[in-house]
Amino acid sequence: MGNLFVIGFDEPNQAEEVHLKLQKLQSEGLVDLADVAVAVKDETGKVKLHHAGNLWAEGAALQGFCGSLANLILLNATVGAASGALADVGVTDRFMKELATVLIPSRSALFVLTRRPTSDKDRVLEELKGLGGKIFTTSLSHEDEARLQAALNATKSADP
Repeated sequence: MGNLFVIGFDEPNQAEEVHLKLQKLQSEGLVDLADVAVAVKDETGKVKLHHAGNLWAEGAALQGFCGSLANLILLNATVGAASGALADVGVTDRFMKELATVLIPSRSALFVLTRRPTSDKDRVLEELKGLGGKIFTTSLSHEDEARLQAALNATKSADP
């Protein structure tokens, strides 16, 4: 089981700055990041997604997980409603509506998936304190991650 964090920031470069800070904590062995993606909404409203790459040491089951999940969440946030796969793991319509208010033009969001449920959650929340971001978090069981991955794979297969 891991934790999914989505942190919305008022500045377009803040998500990347926090990402770099979390990478430093990872290199020090203080957090165990599974995957990270940064979304930046430019002044025209176009979202650019920067994926940090797969951080999983064992296997590639979740390769691109955060980037794909960010795309799915952002797509759903645009309409303000969670898809069934997202709602099943705690990413609700309310979450979508709140995220849509956070990721407006000239702002950014950081999508982070950690491996360890408690210690990583506490460490990440401690590091985020005082940075001005709005934090959304949910815990994901291995089954939740598998369901989400299946939904993401289905979405990719449906894309032309």
